[in-house]
Amino acid sequence: MTIATMAQLLRKSIMALVAWVCFAQVVAAHEVLPSIGDLTIEDGSVVLDITLNAEAIVAGVDLEGVEDTNDTILSREVDALRLLGPEEMAQRIRELTPFIVSVIEFYADGQIAPLQLTGIDVSEIGDVAQSRESRLTFETSILAGTDQVSLKWPSEFGMLVLRQQGVDAPYTGYLAGGSSGPISVNGGEGLNVMDTFAQYIPVGFDHILPKGLDHILFVMGLFFLVPRLHALLWQITAFTLAHSITLALAAQGYIVVPGSIVEPLIAASIVYVAIENLTNEKITKLRPVVIFGFGLLHGLGFASVLNEFGLPQGLFVPALIGFNIGVEVGQIAVLLGLFALTAPILLVENGKASAKTGFGLYLTTTLVLIALRFVLDTQAFMKQIGTSPEVFLVPLAALSGFCALACWFNQSGKGTYRRYVSAPASIGIGLVGSFWFVERVFL
Repeated sequence: MTIATMAQLLRKSIMALVAWVCFAQVVAAHEVLPSIGDLTIEDGSVVLDITLNAEAIVAGVDLEGVEDTNDTILSREVDALRLLGPEEMAQRIRELTPFIVSVIEFYADGQIAPLQLTGIDVSEIGDVAQSRESRLTFETSILAGTDQVSLKWPSEFGMLVLRQQGVDAPYTGYLAGGSSGPISVNGGEGLNVMDTFAQYIPVGFDHILPKGLDHILFVMGLFFLVPRLHALLWQITAFTLAHSITLALAAQGYIVVPGSIVEPLIAASIVYVAIENLTNEKITKLRPVVIFGFGLLHGLGFASVLNEFGLPQGLFVPALIGFNIGVEVGQIAVLLGLFALTAPILLVENGKASAKTGFGLYLTTTLVLIALRFVLDTQAFMKQIGTSPEVFLVPLAALSGFCALACWFNQSGKGTYRRYVSAPASIGIGLVGSFWFVERVFL
């Protein structure tokens, strides 16, 4: 059986699975969502409602930099807590009250105002693979005439989206550990158009680099068919236009598609593009249309992230534009990195550089990337980036190694890039996408 025949068979199998998953509602994700805090101050009374991942906190998971509780050594404890009824889980939270109120600190004009945990509302048992919402209500009081307040949020509790309620131009902030900074009691701390636009650009970029591994693989799949700028332009244009449409519609609530459908289909799109790379040597007329369709799916994935962070009232458009620009900058960064890494072998294949020089350059790069794996502090890297260094360094080292092989076996100057770089990379992308598809549907 030839590679082309196997690819065609794989393509048919994937399309059949895609059709099936459209009706499936199974998802296996232990994703850590950001906590949401609503702060209301009225007549000296302070109420702070926080919706959070209570199971992870009760289990003692350090959520700093963690995206999925399955990546922690306490994942089984978290799953066991999700099986507890609301009342039993609420009791477990009450037992931790002294610890919780000691690490969440509230200040009024620089003086600490001790919080009291006055309410616990735990959702009913649902899909134990999903985060269950628990709402904790804290209360305190401040002196009349207090001008500013602030909140200190512990890094081990993950990210907090803090939203001020009941005032004009309310404060909205994202705390990943540390203080919120001063919040005006009477409002007026809200972001303006340009501030909102600027704040959401890094949010979008962060969803591509380093957190958007599925989107990174899809963009890599587009690159490895034909690594030429004009060929990529059509594909990226179609992809960008499509995900911008669904991102805007889904963020506004006009389109609601469960993650149990979107996430497996995004994985399937990665597999499809990888197979296309193996069966075609140039862009077909249908490929931009297919990519446009997949772009619609990826836009729904982007929207889910944006909704987790929340959109400031009255500033939807600048927030959306900023987020989308951040996503595009992230995608461009991925493409530029791929161009930089593959430029020497493309020059060698076109007879514009020495194969010996190219081999030496790639061998050095491969060894450096492997060495970095052992030099970098894994724990520090995970806290800073959110994932282990192997996720990036191992694929880059493998790709550099394939480029070295292409230089070593370069004879005629043509065909070695596709045989030793594009094909192996596409196979690797397809295998990872296939694993994600099976994981998101069945596991």
